[in-house]
Amino acid sequence: MSGSSRSLYLGDALVLAAITVLGFATHGEATPDFVPRMLTTFLPLTAAWLLLAPWFELFDRGVASDLRQLWRPACAMLFAAPLAALLRGLLLGAAILPIFVVVLGATGALGLTIWRWIFALVARSKPS
Repeated sequence: MSGSSRSLYLGDALVLAAITVLGFATHGEATPDFVPRMLTTFLPLTAAWLLLAPWFELFDRGVASDLRQLWRPACAMLFAAPLAALLRGLLLGAAILPIFVVVLGATGALGLTIWRWIFALVARSKPS
């Protein structure tokens, strides 16, 4: 695995963790007591992302450094969010709220697109 691939995996995981914490914070639940509950969102979200992102070639340096390809992380997250919600629902034995899927997909798409935009700008400024 190349350094840029490691950076993409790590950056994606950090963004997904931040989205999870921010989501809990909006509900006043971003305390250490809620870490186990946060994991029931973060782990399915990360698993869904890691299953679907390769299909969109999101760990390919050429794709990740091309600003014209910034639609890919948003599109991938719109597919990953329902899968993540399904996995989370199965894990918790709970209903899947459609609004949760929409918000998770939208915030995930926004966060990952911003991160991938930063990555592309930095990658383009460095020689291959």
